[in-house]
Amino acid sequence: MKAEWGVRFGVALLRAIALLPYGVVRRVGAAVGELAYWLAAPRRRVTLVNLERCFPHWSPQRRRAVARGHFRAFIRSFFERFIFWYASPDRIRRLCRIEGIEHFEVHRGKPVILLSPHFVGIDAGGIRVQLEAGFASIYARQKSPVLTEVMTRGRSRFGGSRMLLRNAGLRPAVKALREGLPLMLLPDMDLGARDAVFVPFFGVPAATVTSVSRLAQITGAAVIPCVTRMTRKGYVVRLYPAWVGFAEADSAVAARRMNAFIEERVLETPEQYLWSHKRFKTRPPGESGFY
Repeated sequence: MKAEWGVRFGVALLRAIALLPYGVVRRVGAAVGELAYWLAAPRRRVTLVNLERCFPHWSPQRRRAVARGHFRAFIRSFFERFIFWYASPDRIRRLCRIEGIEHFEVHRGKPVILLSPHFVGIDAGGIRVQLEAGFASIYARQKSPVLTEVMTRGRSRFGGSRMLLRNAGLRPAVKALREGLPLMLLPDMDLGARDAVFVPFFGVPAATVTSVSRLAQITGAAVIPCVTRMTRKGYVVRLYPAWVGFAEADSAVAARRMNAFIEERVLETPEQYLWSHKRFKTRPPGESGFY
């Protein structure tokens, strides 16, 4: 109970900070992120291990610089999330520009999967897209019921959007797609070996979910990549043309295509990818762990 009161206080504080001018929120978030890099030793280690595995040709100095940049960007995005969870549509439109909406419009009303990799601006981009079209998205319950409620309400407040519990399986996602509700999928987390294939991610075998291709096969959904980039002035969410032939591909081929696309986007803004996640936690049989 005391812990939940602490969460409520933290939420109230972050909501208050989010009311400040955007430049102030940005600087506060980046400063706290710099502090977190030095204090959050376990996550710093995970980040550096991931970068070393993916970029062995980089110098240690460069990997550390990207890791510090990641912490600044991630914590900044967390502070700014409370703007997108509570602010008016006008403020959201000012802070997040959308590009490539025409790639979605040609499929509006039909089954659509918005493939959204884990870049730090994913919440900002998702909520900005909601202002054009509501969608369904999959979430996992947090340890704190209060934070779960704040997160799910903030992520589904526009356009009749719907949050689907991850452990409910694919059936609710199939239902949403068949009802014409676009589905935002976050496909690049290590969720274990079940329903996953090992395909390279920056040359490292990574347990990669096959749910994107399976849902596309079941529903005939168009798969449209959706990537959000953080800038000094806010965010830019970009929609890409729908992938041709994705649903017909073998699950491993489709998973590798997905990872290759994410690799290209990572190289554009490496510090904004979620390196603090244990992306390589699940290893192929017989291979020792990284962390």
